[in-house]
Amino acid sequence: MHTRVTRRSSASGSSGLIYRDIREQADAKRALGMATRLIVLQEAGLNELSPALRKKARVVYQSSDVRLRHAPVTGRFRVAVIGHLRGEKDPFRAALALVRVAPTVPIELLQIGSALDPAMEAECRVWGKRDKRYRWLGSLSHRRAMQWLSSSHVLVVSSVMEGGANVICEAARMGVPVLASRVPGNVGMLGRGYRGYFPLFDDKALERLIERCRMDARFYASLKKSVLRRRSLFAPAAEKAALQRAIRGLSSGHPGVKSG
Repeated sequence: MHTRVTRRSSASGSSGLIYRDIREQADAKRALGMATRLIVLQEAGLNELSPALRKKARVVYQSSDVRLRHAPVTGRFRVAVIGHLRGEKDPFRAALALVRVAPTVPIELLQIGSALDPAMEAECRVWGKRDKRYRWLGSLSHRRAMQWLSSSHVLVVSSVMEGGANVICEAARMGVPVLASRVPGNVGMLGRGYRGYFPLFDDKALERLIERCRMDARFYASLKKSVLRRRSLFAPAAEKAALQRAIRGLSSGHPGVKSG
């Protein structure tokens, strides 16, 4: 006999959901029922569970030990998008927003991550030719990606679905403001009252946010202050403590344990 702890961390599928598989796949549903403890990666994850499952669930925010501090470049406004390019990330939303910014504006968009299919790669190259302010850097080491993030003014997370983006943890630890699609996974990481959300698929609203960050120092400072307030949630010590609390009292004799 042994205690089972199930950690839900993947996300794919329709907008507005965090974990599609637990609603659609019988094996996933059975796994949740068998688990003694469930762990979700941010507070909105609890809403995906039935009341019975919620009782055995705990929130454990992922952590980041990145030690860089926010030091944005001067002379231009740098926007970063970090993550492998796939449909559920809506990876070109920031590029569509960039098109709306006047060509004379000193702004650049860095797209970091592998294109996971030839069509995505071709689209990256098209964007690069269309607007010289767009730069696709491809797959980079984690260290190099974090250096680019620390030198950016904002991070854009435009996901259609999101379980709990680790890059938000990294941005918050550095103090980089995040502009995020208003989906549960992002709201669970940044908080309901955060002012840096834009509606899903709305590049016009994203462009307005980018321009407001660029032109309105008070607004930009308020976003930075908000992400720094979340910084302690994503500390390695906080993740360790939360995991310890989650498994405290669990043992092979727990009533919820199933025979293996």
